Amino acid sequence: MRPLQGIKVVTFEHAIAAPFCTRQLADLGARVIKIERPGTGDFARNYDERVSGLASHFVWTNRSKESITLDVKRAQALDVVHRLLADADVFVQNLAPGATQRLGLDYASLCEKYPRLIVCDISGYGLDGPFRDKKAYDLLIQSESGFLSITGSEDKPAKAGCSIADIAAGMYGYTNILAALIERGKTGRGKHIDVSMLESMVEWMSYPLYYSIDGQTAPRQAGASHATIFPYGPFLAGDGKTVMLGLQNEREWKSFCDAVIRQPELSTDERFNSNSRRVKNRDELTRIIVEAFATLTAAQVIERLEQASIANARMNNMHDVWEHKQLKARQRWTTVRTPAGEVPALYPPGHAAADEPRMDAVPALGENTDAILRELGFNASAVEEMRTVGAI
Repeated sequence: MRPLQGIKVVTFEHAIAAPFCTRQLADLGARVIKIERPGTGDFARNYDERVSGLASHFVWTNRSKESITLDVKRAQALDVVHRLLADADVFVQNLAPGATQRLGLDYASLCEKYPRLIVCDISGYGLDGPFRDKKAYDLLIQSESGFLSITGSEDKPAKAGCSIADIAAGMYGYTNILAALIERGKTGRGKHIDVSMLESMVEWMSYPLYYSIDGQTAPRQAGASHATIFPYGPFLAGDGKTVMLGLQNEREWKSFCDAVIRQPELSTDERFNSNSRRVKNRDELTRIIVEAFATLTAAQVIERLEQASIANARMNNMHDVWEHKQLKARQRWTTVRTPAGEVPALYPPGHAAADEPRMDAVPALGENTDAILRELGFNASAVEEMRTVGAI
């Protein structure tokens, strides 16, 4: 039995944050019913065509769900939504600000009718405050949260290469829903969860915020290097390949000098004998390290780092990750069905294959509409009438 087997989730979701949240609930066995707009559906379906004609974002965030198409501006469709909510455990939405209030599907409207329902609203800035109605996309939240001010290089800010603000909000939606289900088991009551992308990202800003507290200088933009620990980042080897390495303490610094760059006198050099001094003199130390690596291949550098117990990594590209030996050795890949055939999928982190996490198909738009309506008690003629008037 999967942990959330028997839990029913109804969702108005699009793009990444809410779909990522509910996909993880589906991974744990929850039944997730995704309500989409007839004809077009979740707009993330059309971001690209990289997965055998399907969108990469959509395939990633929508496995193991059922898709029903409803035009909720029509009374018949809104009636279907309430029938779905009647025995639902969780309602998740990330529609435009104010949309659920206009439909009478906000928490204040639902809590008395469905007292056990957990309602999770995911938005850019939260349901109140001066930014409540401001549009929010992942890159904009990366900027608003200060993330861009500490990433990239000093002359060129850089966004995260994945949808980090959406992912953060989706994770907080997911964990808060799990906590609310536990709480409901004790109290018998549902709960309102208000997840803000901005707050999720600011939480993840972690040490940079405290590092710059009371008006102190913020961490510098250091590219792929660590802003406040050094050496910690990418270094070029003699064969033109890049090695990533990281030191955490003075014991490792001594080992690095002795066994890796083989200049033991540097471990006590006053320019470099503490982390703050190495950070201050990082340009000079970078020159010394690159010169030491110039006669070595990346593989030889990594061999020395391993022998010295210094943390290191290769700078993999996406093709390298698909073929990663560690993921294959741990049997972390499986497949899921899609409307375009089977595609590979990573097992959810924390789950073993023996746990049988749910890895069901990515649904076609409206694939489950008729089946869900029959389940709710609509006969064939009623379904056809709704289709004729455009309610589904």
